[in-house]
Amino acid sequence: MDLPFDGAISAYFENEAPAAVRDAIRRAEKDDILSTSYPHSERLARKPYERQLALLQVELVKMQAWVKASGARVACVFEGRDGAGKGGTISRFRTNLNPRGARIVALTKPTETESRQWYFQRYVSHLPAGGEITFFDRSWYNRGVVEHVFEFCTDQERADFFEQVTPFEKLLVKDNVYLFKFWLNVGQEEQLRRLLRRERGRLKQWKLSWIDVEGLKRWEAYTDAISETLQRTDCPDAPWTIVRSDDKRRARLNAIRTVLHGLDYSHKNTAAIGTIDTDICGGLDVWHA
Repeated sequence: MDLPFDGAISAYFENEAPAAVRDAIRRAEKDDILSTSYPHSERLARKPYERQLALLQVELVKMQAWVKASGARVACVFEGRDGAGKGGTISRFRTNLNPRGARIVALTKPTETESRQWYFQRYVSHLPAGGEITFFDRSWYNRGVVEHVFEFCTDQERADFFEQVTPFEKLLVKDNVYLFKFWLNVGQEEQLRRLLRRERGRLKQWKLSWIDVEGLKRWEAYTDAISETLQRTDCPDAPWTIVRSDDKRRARLNAIRTVLHGLDYSHKNTAAIGTIDTDICGGLDVWHA
């Protein structure tokens, strides 16, 4: 069958990927975790995953009812490498939520008009109103990482971003917006395995872009940009939650738990939420690990 971008991802796998990455993918069984530093050797089995997810879905419905009744505003920012599972994680958050009060914001590249505005302006209009939850599938952090790696912004524009982003987020929090910032990180082997599956799967080919293809060749540049961005934008008012997403199931459960534990909503069942796996979900120590 015809492959998107003329099979560029497969070509990268065969001709350019590090030998250790190719070997790990070729040797792996379906449920194997490819990263040798990941604290679990296999992904969470389906039955316990579905059992835990069902409990969390009930809590999410309670949480949304509280958000609506109290007029709370909740903004969840999801960032991460290509293929890290941002969209799938957001989907599990929203499965049983009322979509009228739980919106996804996934913006395309700025229009000509937007490119002449204050950088944060186009995001401000999508922030949650009272009683709403907004999920940002990528966000203003594009400037810290993707735009920098691909030279879509100048050094001065990026410097301005770093100068403004923490005060911007502090203002949101001071105005009683509940802000959750997630960075989903995935190993190089697992990222490539997932992108190969997207390339070959007709139902998921739409997820691929030129950025995904070219980004494979810029792993180290991404790593440097991510590390700098996390270090410079993590603060007590708006901390990062790093989620190691080599196992999508564990990543989804722990991201949901992070939000539920972080909100004091009505009729909360802490036992049903369960504990966060701090080996794969936590602060910058998880990134450094």
